[in-house]
Amino acid sequence: MKVLAITPYLASTYGGTSKCIQELANEVSNLDISLDLVTTNAALDSEKLGHDWIRENNYRIKYFPCWYRNDFIISLRLVFWLLKNANQYDLVHTNTVFAPLISVANFICHLKHIPYINTPHGMLEPWALSYKARKKKYYYQWFEKPLLANAEAIQTLASSEAEKIQELGFEQTVTIPNGIHVHDYQNLPSAEIFYQQFPQTRNKTLILFLGRIDPKKGLDLLAPAFAKVHQDFPETHLIMAGPDSIGFMPTVTQYFQNLDCMDAVTFTGMLKGDLKLSALAAANLYVAPSYSEGFSVSVLEGMASGLPCVITTGCNFPEAAQVGAARVVEIDSESIATALLNLLENPQSAQKMGEIAQNFIADNYTWKVIGQKMVQTYRQVVNG
Repeated sequence: MKVLAITPYLASTYGGTSKCIQELANEVSNLDISLDLVTTNAALDSEKLGHDWIRENNYRIKYFPCWYRNDFIISLRLVFWLLKNANQYDLVHTNTVFAPLISVANFICHLKHIPYINTPHGMLEPWALSYKARKKKYYYQWFEKPLLANAEAIQTLASSEAEKIQELGFEQTVTIPNGIHVHDYQNLPSAEIFYQQFPQTRNKTLILFLGRIDPKKGLDLLAPAFAKVHQDFPETHLIMAGPDSIGFMPTVTQYFQNLDCMDAVTFTGMLKGDLKLSALAAANLYVAPSYSEGFSVSVLEGMASGLPCVITTGCNFPEAAQVGAARVVEIDSESIATALLNLLENPQSAQKMGEIAQNFIADNYTWKVIGQKMVQTYRQVVNG
């Protein structure tokens, strides 16, 4: 079976979606699927461009030149290539919504009677739809809604996301979450690597936020929650680890400055490789205060590292609460602060939660398991 995957971007500055698309491509291509991935060079070096395919393990990537501003991306060359080559594939898998490039790709598939699957990656969540709603309203009605209705399947990343998308009128959902490579988090490198890079965090009780500096991440809620925690536990220190791809950093730093706790906050920028794993080793707690997520890989990473985690209902992970693997709280600063304080006050209970989380992720959220589910879906779609 030949499958074509399409995404507007693959740069790490666009968050975990880029990594998940590549991880899934790698996994399904190991399962008797011939997969090609096409994208643009948005926020990437021009070296990625070329007429030839780039081999990545068992699948291929082709990068097309584009014009872009943040996540608004246009590539006429990619569109012309799709018009000429889409018929070579049995199935097309498009990623994200509210992206003109993906809307055109979905339309081409519909025009040429090629079955296609779309993964919104959380962009049809209620908060995501309400954010800049005026711009999205007519685009959704005229373009996204009819194109999604014609998709053979809509991949949701969580059962709660599936329920919300079904409420929009789409019944053809299939829930296949994101995954991780569990072995990367079972033997973490020394925390000393992180301490040497950020010495002000040494001998502190570290609370780790791992994600983009973005409005939907709930950082306006995290600031007052942490200020309250820091007042009761002065040894706590907040690690804000993630890229600022839209210039939101000045607003976020003002949140903490207004609450007089900026001295207990470290912004690290994006962490990669051993430095990121070392940050997980150094952390005592993990927090994800998001208003909206598709299905956060960083939450999986925190849980797989054995960290006690506080996440909001916006993270779309009710299963974690059901098995006692995380504290899932309402989307408000008071609930976040209460959960963090409770874990700090009960370290043995927190440690037990981390152990449960580690086993839960290892059993259910590996890329191998996820890849098998996706290939099964591909076959069901192609076979009608």
